[in-house]
Amino acid sequence: MNELYISQLCTIALVHLLAVASPGPDFAIIVRQSISHGRATALWSSLGVACGILIHVCYCLLGIGVIVSQSILAFTLMKLVGACYLFYLGIRCLAARPQNQAILVGEKACQTPTIRQAIWTGFLTNGLNPKATLFFLSLFTVVIQPATPLPIQVGYGLYMAVATGIWFSLLSLFFGHAPVRSSFLKIGHWFERLTGAVLILLGLKLATTANH
Repeated sequence: MNELYISQLCTIALVHLLAVASPGPDFAIIVRQSISHGRATALWSSLGVACGILIHVCYCLLGIGVIVSQSILAFTLMKLVGACYLFYLGIRCLAARPQNQAILVGEKACQTPTIRQAIWTGFLTNGLNPKATLFFLSLFTVVIQPATPLPIQVGYGLYMAVATGIWFSLLSLFFGHAPVRSSFLKIGHWFERLTGAVLILLGLKLATTANH
């Protein structure tokens, strides 16, 4: 039986790695936080994304994910809420204006989100993504067998949350690294606007994606 669980974990690790490494809302937000507010803010947002993973794991274990995936109304509502949140973030980014480099550091310090705001941003970005719902539902119905003990399933979920947090923390450290960040800050408002456009396109794609 141990070999079965090891096999399941290896499959989950591979599929999860491919999913978390692919560009999406989480990736865009963490890069944006790193460049605009620094590595500390991005690291807290990475923690928020990891906590969002735990929400998906919990409702999959409770069977709520199946209900959501089978209810057109519930899934559509979740899609629209997630899309609206991405639109909101995108519009805020599009509103970025050119800043005087002499006062850039001071202004950025004033605008830096609190720890709570940073965590909340990461949490909502991941938690309101219905594609994540389908991803985890697929894992817990296809890869993980119903006979797998609940503690082991919980362990799989914790692994994915920790792995997600580590991945985005590494991204935060890279893009928040002073030379990298300073290079992006030279085109600050254009980078913000590009990020905003990406978030809006992701939200539009999310809102118009078929439920099946």
